[in-house]
Amino acid sequence: MRVGIATDHGGFGLKEEIVTRLRAAGHQVVDFGAHGLSAGDDYPDFVIPLARAVAAGTVERGVAICGSGVGAAVCANKVPGVRAGLIQDHFSARQGVEDDHMNVLCMGGRVVGLEVAWDLVQTFLAAEFSQAERHLRRLGKVAALEARRSAQ
Repeated sequence: MRVGIATDHGGFGLKEEIVTRLRAAGHQVVDFGAHGLSAGDDYPDFVIPLARAVAAGTVERGVAICGSGVGAAVCANKVPGVRAGLIQDHFSARQGVEDDHMNVLCMGGRVVGLEVAWDLVQTFLAAEFSQAERHLRRLGKVAALEARRSAQ
């Protein structure tokens, strides 16, 4: 799978480890940065290009990391077509894709350890959207909200 990943200083070390593991697992990784550890960087500078690539289909899924994961999730969800979730548990990593068609996994580099983070990423990438009618109906309502917001 072609996977995009982005972080600021709050998740830099975790991102580096996840990139190594993704590549070892056979995934093609597009690294949107940060490419160096800089305490003064800002997560939107990296998360917005990642989110835009997910929305455009340039990458199939995205992983966004900041200190807590909250800022990355808020930021990514401002890009139309992105369905980002702050994920800290195995169930939500799978269910977010199966039911909500989540396409960006957000997590906190300061709150999730490497092994848990790797489990979340693997689970997220292995999950598939169910296409169940009730989920399609709900996503249609979300898309309508997004379209109204874009038209304003």
